Amino acid sequence: MPTSESSVSPTEHARSVIEIESAAVTALLDRLDDNFDQACSLILKCEGRVVVTGMGKSGHIGGKIASTLASTGTPAFFVHPGEASHGDVGMITTDDLVIAISNSGETTELVSILPIVKRLGVKLITLTGKIDSTLAQKSDACINVSVDKEACPHNLAPTASTTATLVMGDALAVVVQRLRGFSAQDFARTHPGGVLGKRLLLFASDLMHTGDEMPLVDEGATMDALLLEMTSKSLGMAGVVDGDGKLLGMFTDGDIRRGLGQGIDIYKSKASALMSVDPFTIHADMLAEEIIQIMREYAQHGPHAINSMFVVDDDHHVIGALNTHDLLRAGVI
Repeated sequence: MPTSESSVSPTEHARSVIEIESAAVTALLDRLDDNFDQACSLILKCEGRVVVTGMGKSGHIGGKIASTLASTGTPAFFVHPGEASHGDVGMITTDDLVIAISNSGETTELVSILPIVKRLGVKLITLTGKIDSTLAQKSDACINVSVDKEACPHNLAPTASTTATLVMGDALAVVVQRLRGFSAQDFARTHPGGVLGKRLLLFASDLMHTGDEMPLVDEGATMDALLLEMTSKSLGMAGVVDGDGKLLGMFTDGDIRRGLGQGIDIYKSKASALMSVDPFTIHADMLAEEIIQIMREYAQHGPHAINSMFVVDDDHHVIGALNTHDLLRAGVI
């Protein structure tokens, strides 16, 4: 039988879902109180790990919260409450802290492990929609994540409530991250396999070409010698150095093309007379992330894009060279 909603488009239904869930998240702002502050304090003081637990959809949200905590400086993992009562509760130590997630606050599997948690002296944070529930009453900090209604048309399937819980969990993790002073470099150490991790862990010294791989000529070299050096080293540039190895200037492929277009005699012209002086350089201890940011700024606001560069020491001696392809090979862009 057709329903009264049959004339409502999927887009309109979707808009209703998003509006309900958005309202549930916005309502959380009024729930931030001393319990939230206490929860943050308990997490910061925890000398062990944060153990997150929850059944069903709450469990899925709990797994994500545990993952977010772990990646932002708070050691955490998820324990399924059904398995906890069959031995996994042994994963919880006296130095740990438990975050229990239950919309009703009466989830049997969670309530059943409360005596063990309390016997261990472990602090308990509860995220629940019922602040007068068993879990709420037994907790050291109870955070209210209740919602007026679910996005489900029958007000049954956990939708708005799980969204609100996830957002509150993110708030806990990020606030604690800030209070810990957990930096971008710290984040990179927990994500070494990702692009961001590589950017914040790799330095110019890890990426640069050194020794004979550097395309360099002395200041007396002619343009044809510079072209041969640039071609053989395949970095799209060549540098001109003095007798002590200090960088005097450089050429890129673009400089060469412009010079040839102006009728330069590459067999007679000295490289030092035509080079770009005071070229952009970097230091060996510059992070890949910094290099990429500078390259982006030059591409957007500079006179020209930077694709190749030399690495110099404090006295401007050339110690390395790298280009965009080196960054690509390292997986940082």
